Amino acid sequence: MRARKRSLVLALFMVLATPATLRAQESGRLLGTAGVSQVEGASGGGLVPWATIAGYGTRDAVGAQAHYTLDSMPDFTLQSTGVAIGFYDRLELSYTHAWFDTGSTGTRLGLGKDFQFQLDVVGAKLRLLGDLVYDQDRWLPQIAIGTQYKVADHADILRAIGARSADGADFYISATKLLLGQSLLLDATVRATKANQFGFLGFGGDRNQSYSAQFEGSAGLLLRRDLVVGAEIRTKPDNLGFAHEGTAYDVFFAYFFNKNIAATVAFTALGPIANQGNQNGFYFSLTGGF
Repeated sequence: MRARKRSLVLALFMVLATPATLRAQESGRLLGTAGVSQVEGASGGGLVPWATIAGYGTRDAVGAQAHYTLDSMPDFTLQSTGVAIGFYDRLELSYTHAWFDTGSTGTRLGLGKDFQFQLDVVGAKLRLLGDLVYDQDRWLPQIAIGTQYKVADHADILRAIGARSADGADFYISATKLLLGQSLLLDATVRATKANQFGFLGFGGDRNQSYSAQFEGSAGLLLRRDLVVGAEIRTKPDNLGFAHEGTAYDVFFAYFFNKNIAATVAFTALGPIANQGNQNGFYFSLTGGF
């Protein structure tokens, strides 16, 4: 079943990235204003959702995007595939399937070689006010609220390490400001969450089982209209007694070939995971859409 989900998402990616399909769609927004696909499926940066809406559809059109993401770390590998649809530059709905491969580290953890934790994420985002492009003469950023409902597998293992639940919902509010004169994009997001390691290790724990507010932020500099360099930060709760969880960071380059294809490469520092030390790695993501 999991393999079929991944195959379906990858097939949708190929459809969305087909030039003949894309030419038939309206994509009236500026290049880059759809963001790329965040690891949990929302439009934004790699780690952080922005107030942007997926795809390049205007207020009179529907847009969409699909992604594949790989984060290769010393002890683990994180991958995700997903699709997102943007309705009239107002509402975004998304689905992502992610899997966290323990590789040979799974043996040291007593789980077995190449053991995987899987996570399904269904997201929704609503733009409340502000316009990323047209509000250049106002201080007001584009503001959106969103939620991500996540379901992890291996509920028995998650309970054994102290997690309270295998499923949970995150809620966030994002404010994104594009300063065209300075070629600068800024985002600040506040997330209410119980998720352990983005949700792969369940929700809540023996240290804390309540929601906590976490800060996420992005800054990007447009070197050219099609090339952005930037950095992100994402704080995370530390709910589980068996393993400390720290703040995640990345430094990224995003290149927009056109409105249909974008690629992101990054250095990521996700902090310690499952007592295996700091997990610094190489991140690659490909987003296709219209």
